[in-house]
Amino acid sequence: MENSKTINIFNIMAIFAIIIFCFAISPITLQNDTFYTIKIGEYILQNGIDMQDPFSWHEGLAYTYPHWGYDVAIYLIYSLFGMTGIYISTCLLASILGLSMYAINCKLAKNHVISFFITLGSIYMLGDYIAARAQLVTFILFIFTIYFIEKFLETKKKRYAAGLIIIPIIIANIHAAVWPFYFVLFLPYIGEYVIALITDIIMERKYQIFMLKRKIIKHNKKGNTEEVLKLEEKLENLKYKIEKAKEKRAEEKKNSYKLKINRNDNVKWLIIIMLVCVFTGLLTPIGDTPYTYLIKTMQGNTTQNINEHLPMTLIENEQVMCLLILYIALLTFTKIKIQLKDLFMIGGLAFLMFYSRRQSTMFILIGSITINKMTYEALKIYTKNFAQNLTKRMTTKVGVFVTIAIILTISLNFANEKKNDEFINTKDYPVAAADYILENLDVNNIKIYNDYNYGSYLIYRDIPVFIDSRADLYAPEFNTPTGNPDDGKDIFMDFINVSSIATYYDTMFDNYEMTHILTTKNSKLAMLIDKRDDTKYNKIYNDDDFVLYEIIR
Repeated sequence: MENSKTINIFNIMAIFAIIIFCFAISPITLQNDTFYTIKIGEYILQNGIDMQDPFSWHEGLAYTYPHWGYDVAIYLIYSLFGMTGIYISTCLLASILGLSMYAINCKLAKNHVISFFITLGSIYMLGDYIAARAQLVTFILFIFTIYFIEKFLETKKKRYAAGLIIIPIIIANIHAAVWPFYFVLFLPYIGEYVIALITDIIMERKYQIFMLKRKIIKHNKKGNTEEVLKLEEKLENLKYKIEKAKEKRAEEKKNSYKLKINRNDNVKWLIIIMLVCVFTGLLTPIGDTPYTYLIKTMQGNTTQNINEHLPMTLIENEQVMCLLILYIALLTFTKIKIQLKDLFMIGGLAFLMFYSRRQSTMFILIGSITINKMTYEALKIYTKNFAQNLTKRMTTKVGVFVTIAIILTISLNFANEKKNDEFINTKDYPVAAADYILENLDVNNIKIYNDYNYGSYLIYRDIPVFIDSRADLYAPEFNTPTGNPDDGKDIFMDFINVSSIATYYDTMFDNYEMTHILTTKNSKLAMLIDKRDDTKYNKIYNDDDFVLYEIIR
């Protein structure tokens, strides 16, 4: 009774602390993707999903609407509560993510105090990815995927199977780009099962038994009694050896050095569930996008030029490096053992993370469960009831006061750093320049060159753009009218080449028949244009951060 009371007190304190921390770490300033998300949601509600882009001044660009469900939801929040509503929704989703991580860690790792600290640490490490973007919803869905898989394998209850089928349907409509990743989470469990199955088959020598039994039947029919007796003796010897081998394997499982391999026959049903989920990508109004989006993205050049898709360099991410060192230290210098599925999961996510730094989110999120288990096991081996004693101390009046005081202090520090932040950062987004354009130019009859990072803000202001952060839209793999990328427009690479001065900008501006250029004041393009002696580029607006040129033809 006392233990139950202690856990209840700790849970209440943990819930309060996690919510406060998540609110404090959630950003006020909107990211660039949020601006086009608002406008796309509005467009869908007014016009439906037509698979065409309505926001750039390029004609006939196909658009896949990969997160249409999230776009609609964000627009509805914006239309009712404005940008304050979007900020609050981000805080709430971050809190749901934090509470989900804590609850699932408690369930799967069988402890509370370590789960609490790991949850706070994970949320802190995910801080740069907490924003009004569809990925925040998929973080929640992915952590529940692991929970449903684990509980299904443990209990084989239908409600967990139903959850596993519902989640990919939601992902296909909320964030289709990551839909294939859902199936990656099944692979470690299947991999462990296959290896355990192969090992058991080898140990049991089922084929040899089968062949001996067939020979016995065959010689029985022929009346070869002497041969039958020999074969039966051989069969008994083989069974004896198999039994001894099973006992040895069982002993090895109990006393394995580092690796535990468990055979869970419920994985066979998990494979069936996964195969059923393959068809959930069809339950969306955006056609085959869940199946083709990632493939097309990997075929193009966008991932090689967008920062979050580039390979990770550990020295640039100290937090992840420390986490990896902790994994290695626990496995190398302690007596703890790790299940093969957990090793596969960590190894696979680490590989994906090094391939694309964006996947560090999955390494942190899913890896929190494994690091929790490993830490707790190490504490049980090397300390006496450390976690239980710490839980008791933290649930005393003094413990609760100190814990909440520490969390509030840390949270206030984060909140204080952004107290002067606004929803729109005028240094990053051309707010005043957009005002000038709308007041002085006919936006329906101009073609503005703009940079990638603030194109979405221009969309938000109803100004047609050359490019924005929907990178797929501007890649030939996606906008080809024939299905052949060679027939598409590589607008993305045209932007990359001009912005980096890898090609002569005059030629590209003429090819696209551009009328105006909006760029940052310190860009290479602006500096080169300002040094020109001719009158082709007329500066008609500038402020501290942005400059607008008119192209004279």
